[in-house]
Amino acid sequence: MLNFLYPAARAILFRLDAERAHHLSMAGLRTSERLGLLKAISSKSDDKPVTICGLKFPNPVGLAAGLDKEANTIDALGSLGFGHIEVGTLTPKPQDGNESPRLFRLPEHQALINRMGFNNPGIDDGLANARSSKSFKGILGINIGKNKVTPNEQANDDYAIAFEKAYPWADYITANFSSPNTPGLRDLQSEDAAGRLLEVLKNLQTKLHQETGRHVPFALKVAPDLDENQISGLSRVFRDGGLDFLIATNTTLARDAVKGHRNAEEAGGLSGAPLTSHSTEVIAQFHAGLGQEVPIIGAGGIFSAEDALAKKDAGASLVQIYTGFVYRGPALIHDIIRAW
Repeated sequence: MLNFLYPAARAILFRLDAERAHHLSMAGLRTSERLGLLKAISSKSDDKPVTICGLKFPNPVGLAAGLDKEANTIDALGSLGFGHIEVGTLTPKPQDGNESPRLFRLPEHQALINRMGFNNPGIDDGLANARSSKSFKGILGINIGKNKVTPNEQANDDYAIAFEKAYPWADYITANFSSPNTPGLRDLQSEDAAGRLLEVLKNLQTKLHQETGRHVPFALKVAPDLDENQISGLSRVFRDGGLDFLIATNTTLARDAVKGHRNAEEAGGLSGAPLTSHSTEVIAQFHAGLGQEVPIIGAGGIFSAEDALAKKDAGASLVQIYTGFVYRGPALIHDIIRAW
């Protein structure tokens, strides 16, 4: 039933400011979950488990980071059928993010532009929210980042702080060093900087594993705006450094596909259908460099089961959705699961 209701709800929400609509929809999901309404109206699909890095994902479809920034809507989103949910990005200290307006729709292109800037309550409050989740039985990912005021020379300290705090509660952790909305963050994607971050987190993972007896795999999330040489070099760094898995891709700075739209020149990362084919190409290039040693979670412009299967064919073991979920709703989750 929710699949039939969503288009009407979207029509109303799309009349509102994009960020206000986001907060209203998330609040509505939480209220519906507390009242037990989502269990009654959500469609169900048979699970199709996928195992990577020792984690058994109930199905191949996850929610990408950025939608549940505060980690306070896990149960409600989980009831819609996601096999994994990635919350955040969470930073060591709370931060407000960039000034509003900072989220823009491009419906003619089935796209969004955001320059949110890692607005979040901070790792401590975010984890407290996550711990209050009771009903979600899937895999929980915690996406971490550095604070805007932290210089790149000290970025690894921020990632280490957030990683250590998230470790006891996460099924996996993702270090987001590819958002275009924190100044200088993408500089960390150079081979040297990425190698140093990977080494810091790998050493910390080993230490925490020894102390707790619990192994929590971690991922790095890369941008689509990388050339073949960069992808080749990073693949070598990730493979040699023992990265558990990769998430490809984040949003893009490219605007060629949306030229002429009134929002096309807004600063920030573009997501959605304009990214579909390019993100799939990047996944294929990383898969060629990583082989089976480093699994890939594919993201970027997934609006149909066919889009998801194209990423699977390119080398992705799982997929994550965000903008496609905004435009298509829960039906997209189940379409992908049935086709996988």
